[in-house]
Amino acid sequence: MKDDLPRYTLRISKSLLDKLDYIAKYEVRSKNKEIEQLIKKRILEFEKENGEIDLNNKNS
Repeated sequence: MKDDLPRYTLRISKSLLDKLDYIAKYEVRSKNKEIEQLIKKRILEFEKENGEIDLNNKNS
């Protein structure tokens, strides 16, 4: 794991965490990688509907 990556604490219900764990194991991923994949998928969906996110203009 790269130590230079930003960290984010996620608060989540036990039932959601258990289901995430199940899916991650099914997909042969860590829970962290499963969350990363879900975030990437959502960003792609968002950008498809709304255009590419301009990180230089964070107020949009």
